[in-house]
Amino acid sequence: MSRIENWMLPDGVEEILPAEARHIEDLRRRLLNLFTRWGFDLVIPPMMEFSDALMVGLGQDLEGLTYKVVDQVSGGTMAIRSDMTPQAARMDAHSLKREGVNRLCYSGHVLFTRAKSPLCSRSPLQVGVELFGESSLDADCEIISLLIESIQSAQLPHWSLDLGHVGIFRALAKACALTQEQERQLFELLQAKAMADIHTWVADSIRDARQAEWLLALPRLSGSANVLEKAKRLFADAPSGVTQAIEELQQVAEQLRQRYPEVPLYLDLSELRGYHYHTGVVFAAFAPGLGREIASGGRYDHIGEAFGRARPATGFTVDLIALKRLGAAVNAAPSGIFAPFALVGESWDFIQSLRAAGERVVCATASFPEYLPHLACDRQLVKLAGAPAVQPIN
Repeated sequence: MSRIENWMLPDGVEEILPAEARHIEDLRRRLLNLFTRWGFDLVIPPMMEFSDALMVGLGQDLEGLTYKVVDQVSGGTMAIRSDMTPQAARMDAHSLKREGVNRLCYSGHVLFTRAKSPLCSRSPLQVGVELFGESSLDADCEIISLLIESIQSAQLPHWSLDLGHVGIFRALAKACALTQEQERQLFELLQAKAMADIHTWVADSIRDARQAEWLLALPRLSGSANVLEKAKRLFADAPSGVTQAIEELQQVAEQLRQRYPEVPLYLDLSELRGYHYHTGVVFAAFAPGLGREIASGGRYDHIGEAFGRARPATGFTVDLIALKRLGAAVNAAPSGIFAPFALVGESWDFIQSLRAAGERVVCATASFPEYLPHLACDRQLVKLAGAPAVQPIN
């Protein structure tokens, strides 16, 4: 490898330099403080675990995205986390074993073998919350409301919230007696919104005319909340699981409209993000300029079974770096106090008192005794009438 290549990072892996890192960390702390005010307890999951624990319940969605290595201690297969949801589920089921509702939040990097979409990071920094032990729609509304508050805290000028329910497609697939392969094929076509291919597939695969109408209608049912009334009419004779899912989605949408009338809601009945492990309402936040979701989540009620404790659960994760970059510009003016080397020794107690009061004080060194611009200070330590004082940097 050449000298220049030694400094290159792998495709999809980025470093965050000081100016931006300060703002990302500020947003991370604000979000974790927000989660705390909503009653969520911080946990710090490990970067890697045995692969069986990390892949449980999410295998089909994360199998190709997760790095696996051989543990030199145990000889077992380890995986570097590509999602922290199963880790939180393991903590809830095995490590904590709390009775009743359990609220957890977390922050950290995850790692993907490849980017989920073009220009996406393979090592995003995520924050998220998980709520265990409550199966009612109140929990879904609580989690989505907290997501809205999280995005609003970043002051995004334009964004929207997409809502769906995987139970609709799952009930239709069962009613149409689709094989596992047929379900996979239709799922991929719906995700791609490939209308012509969907029509061809339905014509070739579905013999019952009414079932064909149901499946062809599904990808067209997207838009404002009014689409749910249309869906009720179209699926009036569909299995009860379909109508129940529509009603649940309508209740959540109405609750969110009451709480946050200013947030644009977009309903999509063929939204199947995380279909293989989600079990109910799913949602995602989008903003212009990214080309993918900023945050996503939904209900997943079965992951805890693998850890010996089945628990209803719902939660979300936020791409913290994307959220910061799309949010309102933050004043990046430097704020700190520079202490020239000649004054450091005799002013040490004064410098420490400034730091104790919350000030950022940068002490010069012998080799570089004077101010350097990248130290990002707007004030400096001086000596006035024999005593240390602070003045603006000219």
